[in-house]
This record gives sequence, structure tokens and C-alpha cells, in this order.
Amino acid sequence: MAGKRTVEFAESALLDLEALRAWYVEQGVPEVGARFVAEIVGQVEQLAVFPESGRIVPEFSLAAVRELIHPPFRIVYRVGAAKIWIVRVWRSERLLKMPG
Repeated sequence: MAGKRTVEFAESALLDLEALRAWYVEQGVPEVGARFVAEIVGQVEQLAVFPESGRIVPEFSLAAVRELIHPPFRIVYRVGAAKIWIVRVWRSERLLKMPG
């Protein structure tokens, strides 16, 4: 094991979490959104020690781009040598697109 890595959220993932929380507020169940955000943040903490615990994102087939599934969300992250970047938090049915 290479040691513990830092886990950081990219701005895109932070915006996703805020949009998730706002959607549940609009639905009249803010406690559900708050719970999902807390659970997602808690789940990504495991990546500091187990960075490859998520599966490779099927749309990309790149070993460094992985995801954790927290139904109904996909937590997409990139594995680096010293850091794990959480890049997106999307609903599970949403397909990812390769940039460019």
C-alpha cells in the first residue's frame, strides 16, 4: 500500500453536491438532501486509504478514473499519486461524456 492520500473535491463536484441539496429543498425534503450529502462525503473518506475501491468508469475505461456508487448517485473521482480528486457527483442513470 502506497500510504494515505489526500481526498479533495473539485469545484464541479462541490457544485453537484450543492445542486443535489437544493433539489431536495425544492421537493420539500431538505433533510433527505442533507443526509445524502453527508453520506457521500463520508463514503469518499475511504478513498484516502483505498483509492482503487471504486470501479473503473465504464464510459472511460481509464484506470485512474473511477467511481463509487451511492444509489442513486455516481461519485466519479480521479486517482493521483498523492491525491484523490472527487470530480463529479451525478445521478446513476446519467452517462458521462469524454471531454474534448
